[in-house]
Amino acid sequence: MSFFNKFIDRARNHSQSMPTNDQLTSSSSNTSGTQSSVNSAHETKQASQLHGLVTPPASTAPTPSIISHHDPQSNGTMRMSVDSPEHARTLPHTNPDTLTQNDRPVATLSASSSTVSSYTSSRPARQEGDESHQTPTLRAPPQPHRPLRSVPSYTAIYNDQSIIQQRSNRPRLKLADFQILRTLGTGSFGRVHLVQSKVNARYYAIKVLKKTEVVRLKQVEHTNNEKHILEAVAHPFLVNMWGTFQDDANLYMVMDYVPGGELFSVLRRSQRFPDHVAKFYAAEVMLAIEYMHSKDMIYRDLKPENLLLDAQGHIKITDFGFAKYVPDITWTLCGTPDYLAPEIIQSKGYGKAVDWWSLGILIFEMLAGYPPFYDDDHLKLYEKILAGKIKWPQYFDPNAKDLLKRLLMSDLSKRYGNLKGGSEDIKRHPWFQGVDFNRILARQIRPPYVPQIRGDGDASHFDKYPETQEQYGITGISDPYRHLFPDF
Repeated sequence: MSFFNKFIDRARNHSQSMPTNDQLTSSSSNTSGTQSSVNSAHETKQASQLHGLVTPPASTAPTPSIISHHDPQSNGTMRMSVDSPEHARTLPHTNPDTLTQNDRPVATLSASSSTVSSYTSSRPARQEGDESHQTPTLRAPPQPHRPLRSVPSYTAIYNDQSIIQQRSNRPRLKLADFQILRTLGTGSFGRVHLVQSKVNARYYAIKVLKKTEVVRLKQVEHTNNEKHILEAVAHPFLVNMWGTFQDDANLYMVMDYVPGGELFSVLRRSQRFPDHVAKFYAAEVMLAIEYMHSKDMIYRDLKPENLLLDAQGHIKITDFGFAKYVPDITWTLCGTPDYLAPEIIQSKGYGKAVDWWSLGILIFEMLAGYPPFYDDDHLKLYEKILAGKIKWPQYFDPNAKDLLKRLLMSDLSKRYGNLKGGSEDIKRHPWFQGVDFNRILARQIRPPYVPQIRGDGDASHFDKYPETQEQYGITGISDPYRHLFPDF
């Protein structure tokens, strides 16, 4: 039985179609204006009341099964997250019986976590002859670099508590406040819609989850975790959630709309990133992970598919279905196979160090165009991860290679990010020499790729999906699961 599909670029194809750095570092188009600060949703104005049920826009296209994520007309496969005890029994050196009752992995297949993976779950590989998207223009960084400086506390640059307080003081949201425009992505038991507020006319993304499927796939805990963690964080490089609500059939999560699409799509069209581009994205991701760890939260599903680009080209990490408050250790088997740390595969108790391993995999994939460990056979993939043997491309910068060796370290006592210096060890590494993390955090560095956005609500960077005829806002029917989601 296959528990997940995964997208992988084979190395032999990579060497035949590798672009040069000159192609990737040509000048980009004019940047868009400075992004405004986070806006509060629905501050005081009351929405007009709608009568009856709210139905998403109809489409003449056939409605697919909600658990279908693969286009049969595409030759590409997709990389998905796994969360399954049955799968754990196929892992080398794994003893599922050692897991605690409260932290035992649940038997389900999920599209990049317990909900919808980012907005589009995963994208198929670009097919030969596909001219619908041009290779993005990646901009070289300005010279000279500023000298490296230590990063002060986050409140010295922004106040996350003010944003969290702003969200908590907003009026309670409801489905009638929004007009549903189109589907941005689908997942195992839900879909994400682009919507426009009837209160402030701004655009948002609403994640809709079927209660019956959440319960059937035993994802109640993960779904509640996602809500609680998103309520407790506010960071420039994390997606912002404005509120939640439910009806008798569905759960709803209202988040910022991030219009630039997935970093995954940009990487696949570029095939691989030059050194300075990978370094920029890695710096933004690292600051977001560092922030979560400061709150004793681990993310556990880092990959290009879960990194969205905003209108200015900055990273927004999305999909927190596997995120969890972990002050010490946990044992749950979950994540994306290519990105699993050895201690997860071995069913050892693990903590924040797994995110630093995943950062190493992400940096490698950005630089090479494929992850360091890959195999169509999942058992062989895990054996390769445990063996830890990496074939290093000759074009890798020596400093990048050195950092990756320190991040992709099976020995937790030697893994960067997990040592006494914490994330500062990573920031001070020679590969990041000259990177001003204060300016990175303040979003004062222009991103290497700025998506072309034609206006508010532009969804051209997301694939089109057949719209569902399913009705939302259902009330007056039996709801046996409401007590499982008391905080929605």
